[in-house]
Amino acid sequence: MKVFKFFDAYSIRARLFPAIIAAAPALAALTLLISWKTFGLSNAIATLGMLVLLFAIADFSRARGRVVEGKLYAQHEGMPSITMFRRNDATIDAGSKDRYREFLAGNLGTPAPSPAEESEDQCAADAFYSQCGVWLRQNTRDTKKFPILFGENITYGFRRNLLGVKVLALGLNVIVVAVCALLLWRTSWDMGTAQGNRTTVVLIVAAAHAAYMVLAVTRNAVWDASRAYGRELILSTESFLTNAKSSARKTVARKSASKASITSKPPGQP
Repeated sequence: MKVFKFFDAYSIRARLFPAIIAAAPALAALTLLISWKTFGLSNAIATLGMLVLLFAIADFSRARGRVVEGKLYAQHEGMPSITMFRRNDATIDAGSKDRYREFLAGNLGTPAPSPAEESEDQCAADAFYSQCGVWLRQNTRDTKKFPILFGENITYGFRRNLLGVKVLALGLNVIVVAVCALLLWRTSWDMGTAQGNRTTVVLIVAAAHAAYMVLAVTRNAVWDASRAYGRELILSTESFLTNAKSSARKTVARKSASKASITSKPPGQP
């Protein structure tokens, strides 16, 4: 659809999709309960209303997602990209983290905390790890070079933003169910008619939607995705280390070739 051209891949999957899921019963109601045989003013208003609703919920989900994020970090004593860097966390092996600290300290121009310093002042060590996370996020924006990290980021953003609009989504669900119940009541609960069939479909969508929002959209699911992204962000340092070693080998090879070329020239030849 042309409307999606205004969004990048992250915005579509992590912001717009949660909005679509949150508004699913309302969208189903607008689609099935309005006659589309002739496109009139009411249809145009309904179409515009769906687009505005999606944009509004997408913006709201991002804002509420950030609130959820802050509460999760406070509950778990920091963001995963910081807590996993701590020496008392065993998610990533100690040897790898030592190499990552040394590399990132060199790029940041700030000494990494020693085990004694971290044990004495964890807040100061966390400030260094926070700088490491900022550097890594700024230098891993190329989604083609870091596709796994990008995928984990999208999963986290999707779950976070969807949890942010969970209450709103369930509220819309209740309104849609109430409207459908009113329509069926006005037709004496006759579900055999075309209108009754469409209303029943909307109710089924609302029931499935409510079950998904209650059972699948949870704080634990968001935290799991956050940890997966944080771990992959730290591990992306390995790619920079590999590139640095490769560049160093090429430099040594060029110097060796240059020396060999000089020594192979006849005496007196410039």
